[in-house]
Amino acid sequence: MALAVALDFLLGDPHSWPHPIIFIGRMIGRYEKLIRRQTWVSLRLGGFFLAGLSVAMVAATVSLILHVAGLVSPWLEFGISAYLIYTSLAAKCLRDEAIKVYDSLKSSGIDESRRLLSYLVGRDTQSLDEKGVARAVVETVAENTIDGVLAPMLYLLLGFLFGFPVQAVFIYKTVNTLDSMVGYIQEPYREIGFASAKLDDLLNYMPARMGSVVMLLSGLLLGYDFKNGARILIRDRKNHKSPNCAYPEAAAAGLLGIRLGGTNTYFGQTLVKPTIGDAERDIEPEDIMRTCNIMYASQAIASVLCIAALIFVK
Repeated sequence: MALAVALDFLLGDPHSWPHPIIFIGRMIGRYEKLIRRQTWVSLRLGGFFLAGLSVAMVAATVSLILHVAGLVSPWLEFGISAYLIYTSLAAKCLRDEAIKVYDSLKSSGIDESRRLLSYLVGRDTQSLDEKGVARAVVETVAENTIDGVLAPMLYLLLGFLFGFPVQAVFIYKTVNTLDSMVGYIQEPYREIGFASAKLDDLLNYMPARMGSVVMLLSGLLLGYDFKNGARILIRDRKNHKSPNCAYPEAAAAGLLGIRLGGTNTYFGQTLVKPTIGDAERDIEPEDIMRTCNIMYASQAIASVLCIAALIFVK
């Protein structure tokens, strides 16, 4: 785990390197097309097949790769395991993409910022102003502090305890990828994405709650408003359509004294959502940097806790 965290911090996700999540995404896309073409089950039931088949295929493939590598050499199995775990973490990639939007807000203008933001979020970005763009990035970094960093580490820890760490983290990543591709309540994903969205809600239930507390501790270390962060987390933790997303967003909003959430547009359809946090000041591009700092500090705290847990159990 320590090696994977260090590799992610140093290397991120180089575009020229093969990345398992890209292959998983392509596989899901092909399965989705096949399910949409068939006529013998409803799209909602087909969505359960999509989720189940994707998870089973990824778990089987990872197990087969590690088994074959182990037959060749334990060091080859270790190296492949370390690489796969490293690719399951997304802290540097997320920070790099967030910084691109931050830099564009500071120098390139709103149009370029909207274009870069569209690679990060599912909402429509064409009509967002500077504050709307900054809010979207802060929400994405806060939410993905759970999805892309802390939840994979938690499932990695659980996997270590039960003897299949790589499979555990890749089952989680597959479900997370399913949710990001089809887990929307808007058409054309409402039916086929139902199972993926619910499964993602289930797997993120504990990480969102435990991770938000870790985010508060990171904010305390960084000198942000821990007391307000805890207050907003308790008060606004349910202010989202998702049962999990409001937790990290509330922690970030409270620590920084800003308001997140509210109405957004997805695929041309307006989605009314409650707000999170109090607008003690206007949100600004620098809040993107502050949220990235919270993410990295959270990862550091989680690394220490996970390694301590492994040492204690062993």
